[in-house]
Amino acid sequence: MTKYILKRLGMAALTLLVILFILFLLLEFMPGSPFNDEKLSPDQIANLNALYGLDKSPVIRFLIFVKNVVLHQDFGISFVIKKNAAISDMISSRIGITIKIGLQAILIGTVTGIVLGVIAGIKRNTIFDTLTTIIAVLGVSIPSYVFALGLSYYFGYKMRLFPITFDIDDTVRSMVLPSIALSMFVIAQTARFMRMELIDIFKSDYIQLAESKGLSNLKVIIRHALRNAMIPVITVLGPLLVGLMTGSLVVEKIFGIPGIGSLLIQAIQVNDFNVVIAIAFIYSFLYIFVNLLVDLLYGIIDPRIRVQGGGTNA
Repeated sequence: MTKYILKRLGMAALTLLVILFILFLLLEFMPGSPFNDEKLSPDQIANLNALYGLDKSPVIRFLIFVKNVVLHQDFGISFVIKKNAAISDMISSRIGITIKIGLQAILIGTVTGIVLGVIAGIKRNTIFDTLTTIIAVLGVSIPSYVFALGLSYYFGYKMRLFPITFDIDDTVRSMVLPSIALSMFVIAQTARFMRMELIDIFKSDYIQLAESKGLSNLKVIIRHALRNAMIPVITVLGPLLVGLMTGSLVVEKIFGIPGIGSLLIQAIQVNDFNVVIAIAFIYSFLYIFVNLLVDLLYGIIDPRIRVQGGGTNA
């Protein structure tokens, strides 16, 4: 188990470095620069590039960035948004709200999706199954920002139950609509996977054996069906958790939420390279970490799965 974890951690670190290096190369080919002020002369722009190290090759800047992050947890400074401000401070003041909304969305989506999926799996080919399928199709087909606009209009503008834009003095109510908007895709995916897995599991021999022993339907579902159905659901939920953070970019913009999603959009618009790289690093780290965590959770959810040597054996 320890050997497997260390191997996965090494692969995760290598993957993160490759992603960052590719990002540095891509930024090199982006049009414009952080210093697009028409009042600046070419010599002044050249001096600014030299001052901030932008005249160096992408490889050198990549190595400097990695060294500063690893040794000092320093993401550098902002060139444009908050000139010479530490990016670590800019992100730390915003990441909390983004994580809260993402966790609330994943919680709402997971619980609701599991309930709908279980009902649809048990009541197959009934009105409940049809309604769940419709919800799943709508949740997958309609982008989260469309739900955000609809919720903002009806529950914010028309009914005035929640703030239309983020209110720092009323953060609890301000996070309700964004969380629900982001949770729709999670509901759809979770319900769809849970329904399909339960239908397959109910046809399996061990479920029929459990029923033949006289176990009640509730015990069969809780003890046997749900445990096995949760494995593919968790596989989906891992990437979805990070996906909610990256997918919240537009939703944060719609509701005026001061999260790192809106900060990333602003940084891209003004070519604030250091901010873009820092947020991309955080997103990449979270995505890789969550995927590693999901792999390790397999053995906890299903005791038949054991991590042995360099892989996972069932």
